Amino acid sequence: MEHEVFVPVPAESLRAVLTDPDRVARCVPGLQRDAAGAGAGEDLAGRLRLRVGGHTITYRGGLRIVERDGAITYEGEGTEARGKGAVEVSLTVVLTPAAEGTGLGFTGALTATGRLAEEPGEAREVARVRLLDAFVEAAAGLAADAVEAEGTTGTGTGVGTDADAGGAEITGADGADDVDGTDGAVGATSGADGTDPASGADGAELFGDEVFREAPAPVELPSPQPAAEAAHARRTMIGRSAEEVDHAPPRGRYAPVPAPEPSGAGATLRWVAPAAALALASAVIVGRALRRRR
Repeated sequence: MEHEVFVPVPAESLRAVLTDPDRVARCVPGLQRDAAGAGAGEDLAGRLRLRVGGHTITYRGGLRIVERDGAITYEGEGTEARGKGAVEVSLTVVLTPAAEGTGLGFTGALTATGRLAEEPGEAREVARVRLLDAFVEAAAGLAADAVEAEGTTGTGTGVGTDADAGGAEITGADGADDVDGTDGAVGATSGADGTDPASGADGAELFGDEVFREAPAPVELPSPQPAAEAAHARRTMIGRSAEEVDHAPPRGRYAPVPAPEPSGAGATLRWVAPAAALALASAVIVGRALRRRR
């Protein structure tokens, strides 16, 4: 198992992340640490959810972090949470400092039984590359954050030093602060003859009438109109008063359509038709009566 990658992060900052169990646990995707902590001889302990092909395998186990000859070695064992399979891994990371970052070389071996061994070799290779790339990306992000935090701390320290140097100049020649104003800048605000600085040479105030001018005369508002005139103005502006709007029938497109007026011919036919029916019925009755008599 070999893998190489380059990250734009200093080697020392990256080494600090890769040897810290807490930060290593944050870099491994799918790892959930045990609340009870690691056991004897282990730096990390918990559950690891590994996605291989179309299946997800969960392992329970521990991990040790060992530094040997400048290289970092991760040694771990685990067993399947739902099965009888087991896995053992040994992964060594070598950091190579460069001008603009650090090169990482991974070498190691993995021995597995159970569900992981039953997966195809191509699926295991894809899962390995995906896991290592995610691990390196997370570790580089933590290392970059640490470098940025160190730079911010250094900048803040420099600012504080300058502030201290500037503050030393405020102290008087005799080492006492001029806060009380006895012989400091506050006392210097008074005039040479003991007069108030707010007054002129002849004792007149500097702030004269030019500053505090008289307020302008209030604007007279027109008197309110009587109720009758106000109502007339409202009807003139809106066309109708509120009472007329409430009780008036709708206008415009919502107005009701009036029924058409009956014409003269229609009215005549309306009376002629019943009269003709009555005359016809009378003729039939009279005809029947004459037939019975004969």
